[in-house]
Amino acid sequence: MLHFLAQELNEILQDSPVDSFLSALGKRLYFPKGIIAQSAEAKQQGKKANATVGITVNDGKPAILPCIQKHFPYLNSSEIVAYAPTAGLPELREAWKTKIIEKNPVLKNKTISLPVVVPGLTAGISVLCDLFLDEDEVLLACDPCWDNYGLIVEARSNAKLKQFPMFWGDSFSGGFNLETFTKALEEEAKTGIVKIILNFPQNPSGYSPSVKEAEDICALIKNFAEKGTKMLIWCDDAYFGLAYEEKIDRQSLFAYLSDIHENVVAVKIDGPTKEDYVWGFRTGFLTFGGKGLSDAHFAAIEKKLMGAIRSSVSCSNTASQSIMLKMFQEPSLEDEKKALKEILKGRYKRVKAFLETKKDHEILRPLPFNSGYFMSFRCEGIDAEALRQALLHKREIGTISIDERHLRVAFSSVDKRDIENVFTAIYEEAENLKQNGR
Repeated sequence: MLHFLAQELNEILQDSPVDSFLSALGKRLYFPKGIIAQSAEAKQQGKKANATVGITVNDGKPAILPCIQKHFPYLNSSEIVAYAPTAGLPELREAWKTKIIEKNPVLKNKTISLPVVVPGLTAGISVLCDLFLDEDEVLLACDPCWDNYGLIVEARSNAKLKQFPMFWGDSFSGGFNLETFTKALEEEAKTGIVKIILNFPQNPSGYSPSVKEAEDICALIKNFAEKGTKMLIWCDDAYFGLAYEEKIDRQSLFAYLSDIHENVVAVKIDGPTKEDYVWGFRTGFLTFGGKGLSDAHFAAIEKKLMGAIRSSVSCSNTASQSIMLKMFQEPSLEDEKKALKEILKGRYKRVKAFLETKKDHEILRPLPFNSGYFMSFRCEGIDAEALRQALLHKREIGTISIDERHLRVAFSSVDKRDIENVFTAIYEEAENLKQNGR
């Protein structure tokens, strides 16, 4: 039997496409009027005393050990050790929404939700699976894709990750495969509902669509929506902003999909992890957009997200959120980020130049790449795991085998001066494996 608060949220959402996407768990989720909600009320009204939150308070401030406080000279105890609200610090949520719109000007006159804070993008994807993916349901994704998708979707959620070949051609002449994407959509559209996760710049390939490709992808989604298919699109923007070629579309697909048709709901999964070079902060955001979604719909979705967060991790890290707010106020932020991006771009260019000398190599075929942290090889006639092992044990070089055919190389973590030696070793070991029949 549904809790009455869950039923109230479901009734709000029943006149929106979100209702069609909710999983059984998603329909059950709600945010209780329990400790957290009552504590929030007391924070506003309990001026004499607030005996609601299970923290130690001295003179109206959270207690903090001096040995911890000394490492945070610019933050007070509330900004370090107090619990953050379940949906995140309100000021941070507003600041991130402002930044999303600044980075995606198409959104300027569109309505999107206030971002909800999650403890990292991985947690964000997991929360979306809780809300929107039932057992045995299908989530479409590119092939290859980040290996954690399989762990979250299949192992944890017991759903199905159905992949379609992402590319035609290779790094020297290739791009996003609209034909295989179309076929995948056609197959899933037979159910009337399609759920997709698209990741650009992509992990593991390091590819972002061109302006024309982005237009084609969005037009295809709109076409299916116009025919009556309800479509839920998750935009995994973990590496957003790290584009190194002029022809790449600088805006997220979320910006275009957020009001493209009444049958489309888009979710932006992003955060400062890669955009602001704070990998261990474990702070991400979920933002919703959809034509016809009202403030009431967004509020109901937020409550269900809060229910998923409250019932799993409770809330996200306070200190990381507080530091982010301080960071956003720094006038040097964008220049500092630009300097690091130029370092990454320099490494990218060096890799591209090296690969140009190997255009006709028969064993290693680079997948198209133009952005992000990575590039990947498609291995012809050898096993990617065998190549990884050879590189690790014979050359002391670490790489990642995505599957039996794909090897990922993170040029982001290789100094520019070492790139030629690293990639020379990769090709040499691939040739050795081929000669030895492995």
